[in-house]
Amino acid sequence: MVRTRSIILSLGLFLITMLVSSSLSTSFFNLQKNQVLAQQYIQTVKYRNLVIDLGKGVKTNAQLTYPAVGKGPFPAVLLIHGSGANDKNGTLGFVHKYGPKPPTPYWQIAQYLSERGFAVLRYDKRGVGANLTVNQNVWGNATVNDLIRDSGKALNVLATQPEVDPKRISIIGHSEGTIIAPRVATDNPTKVKNIILMGTAAQNLIRDLLYYQVVGLPSL
Repeated sequence: MVRTRSIILSLGLFLITMLVSSSLSTSFFNLQKNQVLAQQYIQTVKYRNLVIDLGKGVKTNAQLTYPAVGKGPFPAVLLIHGSGANDKNGTLGFVHKYGPKPPTPYWQIAQYLSERGFAVLRYDKRGVGANLTVNQNVWGNATVNDLIRDSGKALNVLATQPEVDPKRISIIGHSEGTIIAPRVATDNPTKVKNIILMGTAAQNLIRDLLYYQVVGLPSL
């Protein structure tokens, strides 16, 4: 009888231990799950769509990204595209309704920087719209000086945004943008604090680089 009670008591303690352990494991799992869900819904970056007037009836779309947390005004960055008919995201390919999305390096750069405390402005090149739409009359007649002036106008728009510290603006130029960024900085010495050059153009843009991209590379 005593042995039977001992067995029953041991079994009862075992079951209680298992139930408590199961309950704690379930609670811990739910806590982790809730934390993951909370992280998924915490907004880290805010967005505002803008329209930049480039003059002579030409306008282009732009987007400002800035931190969703923290107190501004924030240091800011202007992104200047590389060669070609680039939209503000630098979209590398056609965006299909179904299927894989093409890379969008400028969007990724803006997202990365805004998550780390920067306001970032990126804009469509003149005559260029979403999904590789191009106004050939506007884009086809664009000159380097047009692109320099466009970047200067984008810089002015960036400097006037309430989330931006106008005394802490940097320019990131990519490829062709590495030619434009120093010109914009030189023309706006009181606004531009730093310039960052990515894929720096070290050859003649038209004679060497664009010829290679448009003629030489496709023929390989």
